Amino acid sequence: MSGITRRGFLRTSCCTALGAAAASFTRLGLVNAFAQGTDYKALVCVFLFGGNDANNMIMPYDTAGYANYAKLRQGLALKQNVLLPVQPTSQATPFAFHPGFINLQNLFNGGQLASIVNVGTLVQPTTRAQYLAEQVAIPQNLFSHADQQLQAQTDVLNPKTYAQAGWGGLVADQIQAIYGGSFPIMISLAGVNVFAQGMGTQALQTSGSPTQSLVGFSSSPADKARLAAFQNLLTLDTGLKLIQAAGSATSSAIQDAQALATALADGTKLQTLFPSNNALAAQLQQVAQIIQVRSALGLARQIFFVSLGGFDTHSNQVATQASLMSEVDGALAAFYQATVELGISQQVVTFTLSDFARSLQPNSTNGSDHGWGSHHLVMGGAVLGGDLFGTWPTLALGGPSDATSQGRWIPTTSLDQYGATLALWFGVPPSSLPAVFPNLNNFSTQQLPFLASGG
Repeated sequence: MSGITRRGFLRTSCCTALGAAAASFTRLGLVNAFAQGTDYKALVCVFLFGGNDANNMIMPYDTAGYANYAKLRQGLALKQNVLLPVQPTSQATPFAFHPGFINLQNLFNGGQLASIVNVGTLVQPTTRAQYLAEQVAIPQNLFSHADQQLQAQTDVLNPKTYAQAGWGGLVADQIQAIYGGSFPIMISLAGVNVFAQGMGTQALQTSGSPTQSLVGFSSSPADKARLAAFQNLLTLDTGLKLIQAAGSATSSAIQDAQALATALADGTKLQTLFPSNNALAAQLQQVAQIIQVRSALGLARQIFFVSLGGFDTHSNQVATQASLMSEVDGALAAFYQATVELGISQQVVTFTLSDFARSLQPNSTNGSDHGWGSHHLVMGGAVLGGDLFGTWPTLALGGPSDATSQGRWIPTTSLDQYGATLALWFGVPPSSLPAVFPNLNNFSTQQLPFLASGG
């Protein structure tokens, strides 16, 4: 076992994060009452792996703004006549969405979608001059996929050393302490990831169906007997703490999968149609189905993690991103409609994360390189939609917003502020936020105004 940490071993042993003992069942009745009422809330994180080029997701649409964008983006600039114009309520000039965002344009105009602009990992407020003079601490390995994916999910300065838990899991820790419950609050449908790891709560993490934590067992009497024998083995006291812990975690994963399968079997088929051949839509359809049976699971709060890859567009960006943006558009729009069908659109907030944005300046292979500050989408009935929140970067190579003179925007809104706003809406007490977002106290504004008070 040399070189393998206990946490790493448990991650590979099963699809559930090891946590403390489940909260007492005596609270189940209270939690069921919450889950059936208006107190229910869910957060859904959509991670766009690879670094989404937000410069072509939202861009200026006024004559001067678009001309500047087109000049600097060169061959990556989208034609103005195919863009989807939107008029943010707080802006004097219009902006536009990528042409693949047909449904999201309607949600923006209808007030159910907003964008938080120029968000990124920050230790403290940072200017170009401070960055170039190395006068402030900055996140490590800014333009590295692996490091920035970890930092976006954990919000710690050096994730390779300190990333024991993600901020989704830490939010779940705080909420579980308030609401209790025996079924995992945190569910990842995009495999094992640090975002879902808490310090005390369990997480159900799977790639595919979350009701099937094991394969090779059918409903035949023989397979049922094999499964029962396997589960009995997991309960044996081996005297070895590491093996015992792995067995306990695996046993919990099996029980959670069985409980979820039972709950889903009693649910009704959603009428909302999700796009076919769309990996993100398939995950979000599962999320909607799980939310539908929240009362049977005894949950008043849920956090979900889903993802879509392919955003590392170093070449052939325009065509590649066109396909990806259409996938995101169809999946998010269908999911929002499903929350309307379920009568909980005010109680579910969906938000995006990504490694980073990409450079405004194109590279030599019709693509863009790794950036920093990015624009993100937030969707739901509680969202104060139809607007852009945060400070739009100055689109100028070598300008006040540019870290490296290639159009890598220094964030003006930190991940801490973005995440803390979501966590507060979700019910995390303000006094507990620094335990989840370690850099939050470095920023004078700790809550952004993109969610309706009280949800």
